[in-house]
This record gives sequence, C-alpha cells and structure tokens, in this order.
Amino acid sequence: MELRFAIEPWHVLGEEAAAGGLARYVDSSAERLQIKVSGLTEERHVLSCTGRRFPLTPTGVNGEYVSGIRYQAWAPWSAMHPTLQPQTPLVFDLVDLWNKRSLGGCTYHIVHPGGRSYDSFPVNAFEAESRRVSRFQQEGHRQGSFEKPVVTQTATPGSRRLVEEPLDPDFPCAFDLRRSKG
Repeated sequence: MELRFAIEPWHVLGEEAAAGGLARYVDSSAERLQIKVSGLTEERHVLSCTGRRFPLTPTGVNGEYVSGIRYQAWAPWSAMHPTLQPQTPLVFDLVDLWNKRSLGGCTYHIVHPGGRSYDSFPVNAFEAESRRVSRFQQEGHRQGSFEKPVVTQTATPGSRRLVEEPLDPDFPCAFDLRRSKG
C-alpha cells in the first residue's frame, strides 16, 4: 500500500469584513491522499479507511488498484463547510474478506501525533522526511476478526464491521469522507 499527497484545489471564499477593509479567505480545510495498492485479488481483498470500505479502480496492471481519499483536515473559523469536524486521524486497513481479518495497515495523522509544533522550516531533506514519517503509525496492527462491530479509531483493526460506501458517479476514482454516511 502506497499513500501520497494529492492535489486538492483550495476555494476562495466570498468577501468578509476584516480589520482595515475586506478580505477573501482561502478554504484550505480539505485535503486529499492518493492510494495505490498492489498484489490484491479483487474478490478477496478490500481497503478500508476509518472502518469504511471504499471503491478501488484497477490500473490495468494485474492486482494493482488506485483511489483517492478526500477528507476534512482542519476546522477553520471561515470555511465552505464550517460545521464539519476534522476527520483525522485516518486509519487504513487492508482486509482479507475470506479469512475476515486485517492483513495490516497504518494510521495517518494530519499533524504530529504528539501535538508537536515546528517553529522553523526543515534544515534539509532528512529532517523533512523525518517530519513526514512521524505522522504515520504502524504499531497496533495485528490480525483480528471482522465479525462483531466495535467502535474504535485506533490503528488496531480488531473486530469491527466495514461500512460499504456507494460509488459516486461524478468521482468514480475518489472517495469523499465528507459525504460519507458512516
């Protein structure tokens, strides 16, 4: 499973009163990740994000699939969707439907999971990579049954029900958590 940042357009909002005049704020609260998984059997393996099974699109290479995940990353005071709460961290699980268990996954945090704030830009590529890697967690993943529903947001797949999400005909290769019913 490969996760990468994807391009997400930021919308310019209408004019609002600000100190000394008017301002047009930019809504940067939505973000997107692109996912590529390899080595899957279509009728056996599925990918879930925070307990929701989402559609994968074949790439033409045997066993390789892609998708995009759009989610609410922040809750700014001025946004297009001011009532949506952040949908992080994102918990990804690769699920084997035949054995009803997780084969592994990761948890992606939008910021450092310990709440660390950086005061300066990274000094080199190694520090920048270190900051990116610190937002992914693999610990907690172990094989478990998917029979009984359990409400959890941890990276441990354990026992829980996968919510089936319908394919959006307007965006067949992307999954929008903001529109999810689960």
